[in-house]
Amino acid sequence: MKIKKIGIIANLEKEKIADHVKSLKKWLEEKGVQVFLEMEISRKVALDGGLNRTDLAKKSELIVVLGGDGTMLRAARYVAGHKVPILGINMGSFGYLTEVNLNETHSALELIIGGKFETEKRMMLDVSIRHGKTVTDVGSVLNDVVINRASLSRMNELELEVNGKYLTTYKGDGLIVSTPTGSTAYSLSAGGPIVFPGKDLIIINPICPHTLTNRPIIFSEDSILKITLWSKDKGAILTLDGQEAYKIVSGDVVTVKRSRHATMLVLSPYRSYGEILRSKLGWGDLPPGAGKKKNA
Repeated sequence: MKIKKIGIIANLEKEKIADHVKSLKKWLEEKGVQVFLEMEISRKVALDGGLNRTDLAKKSELIVVLGGDGTMLRAARYVAGHKVPILGINMGSFGYLTEVNLNETHSALELIIGGKFETEKRMMLDVSIRHGKTVTDVGSVLNDVVINRASLSRMNELELEVNGKYLTTYKGDGLIVSTPTGSTAYSLSAGGPIVFPGKDLIIINPICPHTLTNRPIIFSEDSILKITLWSKDKGAILTLDGQEAYKIVSGDVVTVKRSRHATMLVLSPYRSYGEILRSKLGWGDLPPGAGKKKNA
């Protein structure tokens, strides 16, 4: 399918972002593509016709994100439910999700708008908080849900129930619940496994557990996790993809389950997920002949 309508989301804090957006918009329009800008970006580049996030997702056949992984995570939450594929252009320093480098933008988009691209479905998680009798759906995440200590509080006690059955109570700094996409984020830093994103799985990883036998666990995608905070101090902080924070107190229950929404990522036409891992994690030189393998 050829792409005729593209929406642009960008990190406004990036250097020369206005120039990059204007240049990309002009190039796409010369290719016969209709371009939509997010409202804040249109103001930044002094162009009229900016759209709110919902309308941007509805009108676009592809969303191009200029920024780093943080911008991609925000975009994923904005377009959840609209089934619009997202292409990440890396303007950050790392970038697992922004698979296309800035100097590859035109060549990659040349292929993509011509219909020569592949997408990969990435699972998301839905999160809700029960406080007393009130249940609040706080959102969906592409990477992870984290429950961490509030400032100056003691270790948390987090009781984990899986599909209605008690599993264990973690004592420590907190818990990370992540998708395979999020396995290379905070969870990896906390000693969790790298999980290739082709499978829909849920990873739970304790942060600095008091009991050293508490290790990361991988659950099936249909698992429903209920985490009850038991804390005598100042409670804890729940964060969604490291970008939205909620205060929870002792007795609150956090429910995490697979979302009905998913993120459709446009894959790089130039490198595989394995190549991205090798590059980002600095795994060193390839062994003799490995670079010639088709699916390395």
